[in-house]
Amino acid sequence: MSSSKDADPSLGYLTRKDTEVKLPRPTRVKNKTPAPIQITAEQILREARERQEAEIRPPKQKITDPTELGEYRLRKRKEFEDLIRRVRWNIGVWIKYAQWEESQKDFKRARSVWERALEVDYKNHTLWLKYAEVEMKNKFINHARNVWDRAVTLLPRVDQLWYKYIHMEEMLGNVAGARQVFERWMKWTPDQQGWLSYIKFELRYNEIERARGIFERFVECHPRVGAWIRYAKFEMKNGEVVRSRNVYERAVDKLSDDEEAEQLFVAFAEFEERCKETERARAIYKFALDHIPKGRAEDLYRKFVAFEKQYGDREGIEDAIVGKRRFQYEDEVKKNPLNYDSWFDYIRLEESVGDKERIREVYERAIANVPPAEEKRYWQRYIYLWINYALYEELDAGDMERTRDVYKECLNQIPHQKFSFAKIWLLAAQFEIRQLNLRAARQILGNAIGKAPKDKIFKKYIEIELQLGNIDRCRKLYEKYLEWSPENCYAWSKYAELERSLSETDRARAIFELAIAQPALDMPELLWKAYINFETAEGEFERARALYERLLDRTKHLKVWISYAEFEATAMAMDNLDLTEEEQKKQCIQSARSMGIQCCALMLGV
Repeated sequence: MSSSKDADPSLGYLTRKDTEVKLPRPTRVKNKTPAPIQITAEQILREARERQEAEIRPPKQKITDPTELGEYRLRKRKEFEDLIRRVRWNIGVWIKYAQWEESQKDFKRARSVWERALEVDYKNHTLWLKYAEVEMKNKFINHARNVWDRAVTLLPRVDQLWYKYIHMEEMLGNVAGARQVFERWMKWTPDQQGWLSYIKFELRYNEIERARGIFERFVECHPRVGAWIRYAKFEMKNGEVVRSRNVYERAVDKLSDDEEAEQLFVAFAEFEERCKETERARAIYKFALDHIPKGRAEDLYRKFVAFEKQYGDREGIEDAIVGKRRFQYEDEVKKNPLNYDSWFDYIRLEESVGDKERIREVYERAIANVPPAEEKRYWQRYIYLWINYALYEELDAGDMERTRDVYKECLNQIPHQKFSFAKIWLLAAQFEIRQLNLRAARQILGNAIGKAPKDKIFKKYIEIELQLGNIDRCRKLYEKYLEWSPENCYAWSKYAELERSLSETDRARAIFELAIAQPALDMPELLWKAYINFETAEGEFERARALYERLLDRTKHLKVWISYAEFEATAMAMDNLDLTEEEQKKQCIQSARSMGIQCCALMLGV
C-alpha cells in the first residue's frame, strides 16, 4: 500500500526509490605501492596494433576472355545505374560513370552518360569542362569543339569555358577560329581580364592594329581609369607619343570626375614629364588639383610638390604653399567633419583665392555634414554655413538662382517639427523681396507661419505688408498671430494701434476688449495701460475711468491707484477748461487727494 501511495504519475507511477541511479561501490585498493614493471601508453598502443587482424580484401579478379569482360562490364554498369537512380543529383557519380566508360574505350556510351548528366544539371560548368577534356584527350577535336560551343552558348558568363575553348583552338593553330571565339565572347562584355587576354592574343601574333581596335572597344565597355592608362601605355610602348597623348586627353574629358581620377592625372603628368613637356605636366597637375576633391588627392599633391621642387619657380612654390594649407584643412575636416570652425577656416582660404567652383565645392561638402542629433544647440553653428553660402552666392557670385536653391534646400533640411530658425525664413523672404518677387516672399513667410510660427516671423511679415499698404493682409496676420499666441499682449496692443492709426476706433476698442477678456496674458499691466491711454487720447474720459474701475476690481495694486489719481487730475483739468488756471489747479489737487484718500482707506481696511 505504501508503495502505491508513493507512486508518482510524472515518473510513470514509479517511486522515487525505483528511479534512483545506484552507482557501484568503489573498490578499495589494498596495495597502493607501484608495480615493479611499469607499462606505458606507447606499449599498449603497439601491442594493440600487433594484435590487429589484417583487413579482409576481396580477391583480385583477372579477366581472361571476352565473356568474363562482358559480365564484368554488365555488372559495373548495373552498379552505376542503380547508384544513379538513388542519387541522381550527385554529379560526382555521373563523372565516375562517364570516366569508367572512357577507360573501357566505349566512347559512345561515355558520351551518352555525359549527355544524361547534362540533362540533370547543365548549369554545372565542371561537367562541361570534364566532358570537353575527355574529348580532347582522346583527340576527338570536332566533338570537343561541339561541346565547347554548346557550353559557351548556355553559360556565357563562365569565363573558364571561354578560356579553355580559345586555348584549344590556339593549340591547334586555328588562330582565326580562336579570334572568332574571342569576338563571340566580347559580345557578352566580359570583365577587364577577358579583354586583356584578347589583346595579348593579338599581340602574340604582332597584330598591332587589331589590338588597337580592341583597346578602343575595351575602354568603351569598361570606361575606367585603369583601362585608359593601359591603352595609353600600349601606345607609348609602340612609340606612338601623339596617340598616347590623345588617349590621355580623351580619358580626362570622360573621367575627370571619377573617384580614381587621381591615378589618371598622375599617369598623364608623368607621361608628359618623360616627354620633357614640363609646362604641360604643370598644367595637368594644376587642373587636377582644381577638380579632384582634396580628400582623394594626397598622392597627387605629393607628386606636384616634388615636381615644383624640381622644375618650379617662385610662383609655383607659392601655389604649392596654398596647396599645403588646403591639404591641412582637408586633413582636419576628414578627422572631424562636424568641426564647423575648420570648415569656416577652409572656406575663408578658398574665398581668398577666389575660385568660385572650388568655393562652392567646399560649401557643398561642409553643409553635407548634418548634425547627428535633432537638437537646436547642435544646429546653431551649422546653420551659419548655409547663411554664409547663400550670402556668398548672392553678393559675391551674383547667382540668384543658386541663392534661391540654397535657401530652399536649407529650409528643407531643418526639422521644423522639433525646432526652427526664424533667421533663415526671414533671410529667404528678404532675398525674394530684393529680387522684386513679392509672391515668393509671401509664400516663404506663409510656410514659416504654418510650419514654425515665431514672434519674429509674424512681426516682420506684418511690417512688410504694412509698408506695402496691405491693411487686410495685416489684419489677417494679426488674427493668425493671436490665434497662435492669444496671451501675447504685445500683439494685441499693436493690432489695436494699427486700427487706431486707420481711425477705426470701434475696431480698436473691440480688440482691446477681446484682449482684456483673455484668461491668461503675459503682461496684462501693459495691455490695460495701452487701453486706458487709447481712451484718454480719444478724449473718452468716462470710458477711461470705467476701465480704471474695472481694473481695480481685478487688482488693488498701489501703482494702479497712483495712475488712477494722476489720470483724474489730468481729466479734471481737461473737463474744466473754462475755469482759470488757479481754479483748475485746485480742482486737480482736490481730485487727486480724493483718490489718495480712497486708496489709503482701502489699504488700511477702514
